[in-house]
Parts: sequence; C-alpha cells; structure tokens
Amino acid sequence: MPEGDYDAEKVEAKWQRKWVKEETFKYPGAENEREVFSIDTPPPTVSGSLHMGHLYGQTLQDFQARFQRMRGKKVFQPFGYDDNGIASERLTEKELGIRHQDFTRREFQEKCRKVCKEYEDQFTENMQSLGVSHDWTNTYKTIEPRVQKISQLSFIDLYDKGREYRKKAPAIWCPDCETAISQVETEDMEQQAHFNDIEFPMASGNGSIVISTTRPELLPACVAIMVHPEDEANAHLAGEKVKVPIFDYEVPIIEDEDVDIETGTGVVMVCTFGDQKDIEWYQAHDLPLRTAIDESGTMTDLAGKYEGIDSSVMKKKIVEDLDEEGYLLDRERITHDVQVHERCDTGIEFMVTEQWYVEILDNKEKYLDAGDQMEWFPEKMKTRYTNWIEGLKWDWCISRQRDSGIPFPVWYCKDCGQEVLAAKKDLPVDPLEDEPPFEECPDCGCEEFEAEEDVFDTWATSSLTPLVNAGWDWNEETEEYEMSRPELYSFDVRPEGHDIISFWLFHTVVKCYEHTGEVPFDSVMNHGHVLDENREKMSTSRGNVVAPKEVLEEFPVDAARYWAAGSKVGDDFPFKEKELVSGEKLMRKIWNASKLVEQLSDEDIEVEESDLSEMDKFMLAKTDELLEEVTEHFESYEFAKARDKIRSSFWDTFCGDYLEVSKQKLDTGDYRGTQHTLRRVHERYLKMFAPIISHVTEQVYSEMYDGESIHLSRWPEKTGIKADVQRGENAFKAISALRKYKTSNQMSPTAELGKVELYSNVEGFEEEIKGTMHIEELAMKDGRPEVESQISEIKLDYSKVGPKYGDKVGELEAALSNNEWMIEDGHLEVADEKLKPEEFDVIEEKQFTGEGEMIEHEGIMAVIK
Repeated sequence: MPEGDYDAEKVEAKWQRKWVKEETFKYPGAENEREVFSIDTPPPTVSGSLHMGHLYGQTLQDFQARFQRMRGKKVFQPFGYDDNGIASERLTEKELGIRHQDFTRREFQEKCRKVCKEYEDQFTENMQSLGVSHDWTNTYKTIEPRVQKISQLSFIDLYDKGREYRKKAPAIWCPDCETAISQVETEDMEQQAHFNDIEFPMASGNGSIVISTTRPELLPACVAIMVHPEDEANAHLAGEKVKVPIFDYEVPIIEDEDVDIETGTGVVMVCTFGDQKDIEWYQAHDLPLRTAIDESGTMTDLAGKYEGIDSSVMKKKIVEDLDEEGYLLDRERITHDVQVHERCDTGIEFMVTEQWYVEILDNKEKYLDAGDQMEWFPEKMKTRYTNWIEGLKWDWCISRQRDSGIPFPVWYCKDCGQEVLAAKKDLPVDPLEDEPPFEECPDCGCEEFEAEEDVFDTWATSSLTPLVNAGWDWNEETEEYEMSRPELYSFDVRPEGHDIISFWLFHTVVKCYEHTGEVPFDSVMNHGHVLDENREKMSTSRGNVVAPKEVLEEFPVDAARYWAAGSKVGDDFPFKEKELVSGEKLMRKIWNASKLVEQLSDEDIEVEESDLSEMDKFMLAKTDELLEEVTEHFESYEFAKARDKIRSSFWDTFCGDYLEVSKQKLDTGDYRGTQHTLRRVHERYLKMFAPIISHVTEQVYSEMYDGESIHLSRWPEKTGIKADVQRGENAFKAISALRKYKTSNQMSPTAELGKVELYSNVEGFEEEIKGTMHIEELAMKDGRPEVESQISEIKLDYSKVGPKYGDKVGELEAALSNNEWMIEDGHLEVADEKLKPEEFDVIEEKQFTGEGEMIEHEGIMAVIK
C-alpha cells in the first residue's frame, strides 16, 4: 500500500469511474429466481435537485444490493426516472417561466422532455458520485416509449377484464393543477378558518334556521339543509323549505341520521360539493347539481354578482355581504384540517367530470391478503398499508387533464360514444395523432371518431415498475402476456419511503396483482425521512434541502454512506454532521490499520491449526461470532446494528487489542500463526464493512488481496475455529488495564513490569499478556485481592439539611472536612448535631491492604509489585 494518508477524493472518483466504465454491477442474467436478488428500485421524481433524503434512500437499498451480491446472488438493481407526472410539468413551468396553457400539447411536451433530460443527466452524475451500485445498462424513464407501451397494455388488459370504467361523477379536483386527482394524492393540512353562523329564512316566512359553515363561498351551490331526526330543536322542520340568503332561491330541509348534532349548530348545509359527505347525500337523496366553482377555482354564473372571481376572494366578500345584510349571526375563529393536493398544497374541490377509474373497492380483501404475503421491514409499517386500504372510499381515478403524460389508447365514436381501444400490436399510440384501429364504429358504423385527450395518472405508470423491469409484454403469436425476464418476478424487495406506502406500494400491488395474480415483491423495506434541524422532512418545495453536493464537498462519500447506515430503518432522523465526522475517522482507521497489517504480514501464509496461539484462535472465533450477527442484521435490514457492531469490534478488539498484541509478538520473533490470522481477520473485516463503506474497502482490498473487486468477492464464511472466547476477552481486558496503568504513571509502553498478580481466568493467554506488557513474572490468582471498604466521603442532602439547620450547614461542612464526625447506629454525629440516615449519604471505596498497588479495569483486578 502507498505511503501517506488516505486520499478519499482521488480514490472515490477513481472507483466510481471504474465501476461505471467496466459495468461492474451489470445484471448478468440468471436461469432461475433462486440465483437472483431483484430490487424494485424507486425512480426519483424529476422535480428538482437531489437532497440528502435521496442519498439516504438510495444508499440503504445499496447496502442490501452489495451484501446480496457478495452472498453469491445475481443482483438486479436498475435505475429509473419518474418524469411523466405533474411534478415534472410544474418544474418545467418554473424553470422556463411559462404556463402550459400557452402552448400546444406537443410543444409543451417537448419542453418538458428537454428540462427533464437536463435534470436527469445531473441526477445520473450525482447518483454515480454516491457510489451506488446500480446497473446503469438497465436505466428506464417512465415516459419512454417502452414504458408507454406497457402502461397502455396495462390499461387494455384491465379494460378487457372489466376492471376499468369511465363515468361522469363527482371527482376530487385540484383547481391549481386543473386536473382530477385520486384519494391518495390528498393530505390533511392544518389551517386557520372561521365557523360562520348564517341565518336561513324559512320560505313560509315564519322563523328561520341557523347553519354553521367554514365555506360560505359555497352558498350558491347549496341544494339542501339536513337535520337529524332526533334533533328536538329542528327535526320538526323537515319537509319545509328555506331561502338561501343573498341568492334568494329555495332548498328543502331533509332529515338524515348521519347529521352530527354536536358540530356547529347541528344543522348542515349540503352543497355540490364541499366534501365527501355532500356527495353521499347528493346521491342518497337524489339532489340537484349546482356547480358554483369551476375547474380553475373561479366562481361560475350561479354565483351571480360574484361570477368570475376567485373562490378565496369570494369567501371574504360574501362574509362581508352576509354581515351587512344581517344574515351573519356569529363568527368564531377555529383551526381545522383541510384536504389539499399534496403536490401544491391547494385546497381540493369536488367536480362532476368524466374520468376513467380502476375498480378497487370490491377487491379490498384481496389487497389486504397481498399485504399479508409480504415481509415488512419494519413490521410496524404494515399497519399503514392496512389502514389505507380499510379507509378507501373511492375507486382509483387514473385520468388526468394534463399535457405531459402517457395518453389513453382510446377513441370515441362521434355518434354513439362507443369506446374504441388501440390494437396491442400498435402500441404505444397517441390518439391525438394516430388513427383508430377501425375505419368505422363496430356498433353503429359511424366513420368519425374523437380522440381521448386525457393522460394517465403518474402512479398508473409508476405502479408498473416490477412489470417494466421484468419485461412484461403481449406476445402476438401465443396471444398471452409474457415476461422476458421472469426470474426477476416477484421482486425480492421494494425499497421506499414510508410516506408513499399508499401511493406507490399500494398501487403497485393493485396493478401487478390484477395483471399476474401474484404479489409483485416478497418484502418491503420502508425507510424514514431525513429531517432538517427543526425536525421537518427535507423537501425541495419547502426549501429546507441539504444538497448531497454541499456535503460531499466537505466529506467523503464513504462518510456519507456511514451516516446513512446510522438510523433504524423506518425511523425519521435529523441530519447530523457529527455522524459524517465519525465516518471519516473510521475510514482513516481502516486505512492506517491496513497499512500496519501489510507491514506485519505482507503475504498470505498457510498454516495448520496447531500453528495458532490461543490468542489467534480467540480472534478467529470472535470474528466468527461477529460474522454470524452481522449477517443476520444485513438480512433483516438492520444496517445500524450491523455498522455499529463491525465498527466497535474492529476499532476495539482488532485494532486496540489484537493488532497491538501482534505488534509485540512479531517484534520478538516469527509467529506464522499470528501473521496468517492478521490477514485473514483483516480481510473479513474489510468484507463486512464493504456494503456500507464501499470505496476505501475496495481500494485496500485491491492493494492487499487478489485484485478482484471486493464487491464481487464472496461474503466471509465461518472458520469453525474453537476457542475460549471469555478467557480471550479477559486477557485483552487485562492488557488494557495494564496499559492504562502505564499511561497514568507516565511509563512507556515497553517499560518493564516486575511481578504482576492477575485475578482473572486467562489460562492459555499468559505468554501474550507477558510479552505485550513486558512483564517479568505473571502470577495467576483465584478469588479477589485483600481489600477493605473505607468511607471516602460524607455527602449531605441539602434539600433536607438546608431547611432544618439553616446557617449551621457551614459548621457541618467544616467539621466533615476536618474528619470531626462519627457514625453511630446509622446516625451521623457532627458539630453537636445528630443527622438522620436520610439526611446524608456515605460514599465508600475499596482499599487494597496487601503489598503492591492494586488496579481495577472493566472487572479485571491485578496487583503490581
């Protein structure tokens, strides 16, 4: 190995280039699934720059990929980009300072592709600089033709199976993105609002009824007033009508048991639509439809004088007008949860529009069963999956009113509206540019068709990643769906953030289960989020991102990988620089210890077990124990436990103890067993570290061993060497205790010690202890040295003696300092006072009464004479 310090910047860049150029981690193909470890890698959304959350998630899956590769598996770890969603459209608009409405669909799509390409190139460069062992020959984009074909095939297959339908009905709508969205794309956001008590005059002219609402802007969409049949104050009004204030039209009062009497005034205004409950009542009571807010969040002509203004402006204006005309009786400030679109934080609306849906509500039990078939890391994340499915109220809306996305392969007969789907052999198609597969409608003979303008929801494509990577396609000859790489499916693991269980994971289960009848992966690893200093999730949209580039300008990649391994999978954790510092220190330790090992044993030496000392056997047996534990931790995705156990053993047992002992032994003669053990144990530590700290281990391994990439070498196997591990640990503790004694007495490490009596069972390790610590005579003793307990200090409990003795506390302290005290019958007699046992504490220490000086360290006792 070269002289000097470890040059991380140079070494890491060298190996990153080499791995990519030589396609070190290319999937070689396999004949059966037993030979493969396949990872359904998450394609990052092309919506901005990489942040430490990306680094964390990608690195976690890489730990498992590298481990499984060393276990002899043919690892499939592709890389993908999710570039066909709303996020990519919004990125393009922001990057270019444009609005998609100002361009034709084709023009805007081209701009999106160009912007995404620039970001993807940067993503690729950044990801390769993290040393993630992706197979870069298996990179995909969710907008590329191959993926478009699979997405459209998926649509046709589900349509043929009767699992899809098109319906005009209330749908969740984002006014800002101007598209329908699915239930999974909504989240609750806490917002300030007001309960507005509004008086509705009875149509008969006799009296009024009061409703309390947070959405007065929906008054022109009011279609009914609901009361509970057991509401003593209002139930008798059921069947009558009220006038909607300001808009002056009549709506009926209807009784319904779902009304919550405890909320507001106990009377509910039903609008089309304010929430899910409005939709249920609209359908249950066959109410009329009044659309007062359009797709862009603007008030319609039903709003009368408010037509054309934004709904948020309408909310303020109508409250003022209600107050002015005497309809606003009270107004109370509240904080409540509002459903928003998770992409833009815009409050959702409910619009009656025609959309495509995948039927899922009838198969909830099947999807729950699919969850039971998967192994969850950590297990607690399965609850999120279960709760999401049990709480589903909508079928999956998969159509979006966007410009950049994968189009539906559908045309409609201009006369009868019959749906006409593309032929499988023609995929991918764009109905806006391509002709339908029929010259005339199969139903009515009409020769004119209208193209479907909507595109797929991004999750309708991202959910197909297992099928994309397994090569799912339609075989025209056999007329069956097949996979070109069936050995990959079901995938061994799906790694993902715990926040997209209801997004990516659930929809992947739906799609793949519906297409294949099988779960798409055997296990799920749900990692947590990297938080900022305020414990908020890092997000480009929040502006609290720590970019990997900034971190890697100051710290090596291996230090970042060490940091990423430091948290329990599934837990959120804050970004802390001290973990990077610890990682960098460990890299230097590995480098320097490796140089010393090479110096002490510069070649592989074959030996018989009889050539090994007890200390050598101990070290081999100890690493056998470590190897077994670490292997189990890697297989269970317990990377933090694996990392910490390897580091502790390497730093303390190998470097602090065995390497120091070996130095002393090899200085005094030829110990072939120790030279053999040094290299063998050192190589095992390198391999155990390799999945986590990938660059420095690769460099050291290439310098000291057979030249093959350590990441393609085989994971260590147990030696089976038997040793008394407890005696070996006692021996190292004894050496540590004596080393500490020398240091505290300012003695050199090689200073001679006369006679040492050791009170510990270290049989078989005596010569190593004597030689390492330069002891003239080492005597083994049973039991413990002669010691007696002596009182070293009396501590007063000031919370008790302060209030009781006041100014005299000073006299008590002075008397104790002068040893003018006595304990009798458990009481402390001092300064003419008699303190109770609970008013003081007695501190005792053991004093050696024999000849010499006694030392004690980590339970080991010795006497030096």
